Amino acid sequence: MPNHARENWKRTPAPVLRHGSIWYQLLFMTGAQHLHIDQDRLLEDLRTLAGFGKLTTGVARVAYSDADTEARAWLRERMRQAGLETAVDGVGNVFGRTPGGRRAIVIGSHTDSVPVGGWLDGALGVVYGLEIARSVMERGLQDWIAVEAVSFMDEEGTYLPCVGSLSFCGEISADGIAAGHSLDGEPLGDAIARCGYADNRPVHADPGRHLAYLEAHIEQGPRLEAAGLAIGVVTGIVGIRRFRIEVTGEADHAGTVPMAMRKDAGHAAVLCAAALYREMAEAAGDDSVWNIGSIRFEPGADNVVPARAVMVLEMRDLSADVLDRMESAMSACLAATADQTGRPCEATQTLDVAPTAMDPGLMRHLEESASASGIASMHMPSGAGHDAMIVARRLPAAMLFIPSIRGKSHSEAENTDDADILGGCQVLASAVERISAAAV
Repeated sequence: MPNHARENWKRTPAPVLRHGSIWYQLLFMTGAQHLHIDQDRLLEDLRTLAGFGKLTTGVARVAYSDADTEARAWLRERMRQAGLETAVDGVGNVFGRTPGGRRAIVIGSHTDSVPVGGWLDGALGVVYGLEIARSVMERGLQDWIAVEAVSFMDEEGTYLPCVGSLSFCGEISADGIAAGHSLDGEPLGDAIARCGYADNRPVHADPGRHLAYLEAHIEQGPRLEAAGLAIGVVTGIVGIRRFRIEVTGEADHAGTVPMAMRKDAGHAAVLCAAALYREMAEAAGDDSVWNIGSIRFEPGADNVVPARAVMVLEMRDLSADVLDRMESAMSACLAATADQTGRPCEATQTLDVAPTAMDPGLMRHLEESASASGIASMHMPSGAGHDAMIVARRLPAAMLFIPSIRGKSHSEAENTDDADILGGCQVLASAVERISAAAV
């Protein structure tokens, strides 16, 4: 971010403005900004939160762990100190709402992490929500601007991916809860009870009570940094299709069976993988990505011809039509490989997540808020999943990205410049004002 732009984040604290005053009405109509974040407090809260489950420069704060439970208790107390109405629901989501009768803008993300994760992934969006709600309270604007800050549970999928936002949207049943479990076998229901959440009442998204959902996040990739920009306005969250591809052969002694007489599943799988990378590039769109993340030969011995090969292909794009095209290219590759090698190649779909478009009106407010602060932004897709893809099914939703240094995330190397952290929060606060004004 240019130095002159960074200075735009350093605002003079605004006075408390009562909604009945003529000054409030004039400033509101002329677009002057009322919500100003406390920069030191924002950074201090982020760093305090990073102390729960701290790992050198990262965190280990998986859902329903002691560190996660302690972090949620701390967050709720910070919300109480700000004068927010707080609640923890039946799966562990933490809410803090400004008092008053207006429909609230929900601002949040998640505070759980992957087993060895970064200090900002998810946490950034939650603390942004808390800080903006505090600014509303400190400026006496709660009769005009309503904010509900939230930390959703288990976005990372330690027990069940996005169980918190699924619960908020009323999309998880008792059977769904019962199906969740950790890698070490603990049922999700047992974890909920162990942490003391089981008897808590649910909190659900309600368009009559909630106006919109905003989620700020580190980019988790290199595009913003490469472009020299400080704000990304997310156009949508990509759809994901994942397939397990199985190639069948016959096991034989690798030293005694001639090459031309083998039924080698491994050879066919390698040919297929090469063809997939070639054909995916032809079928893909400009922002498509695809990956063969694992490949396994069985029985997996050095001196045995593989009897079976299994690989996993994943494809992501914002367009369902592009995903259809990539899936057709995959099917053609498998058929061609089977014809060439005589080895059956079959694909089984294991994941199908539809693309999620962000709300155009909310996107415009984010873009205009950045522009009003003298900061250039760019439209970009989110290649990773977020709670916003769930909440968007119930409420208008939008996402804001800030840069990740060297594009690093889900690791202890994850980091973002303080100026970008502060700038992102001020842009989001400005957008909250714009959205609230438009809803009057």
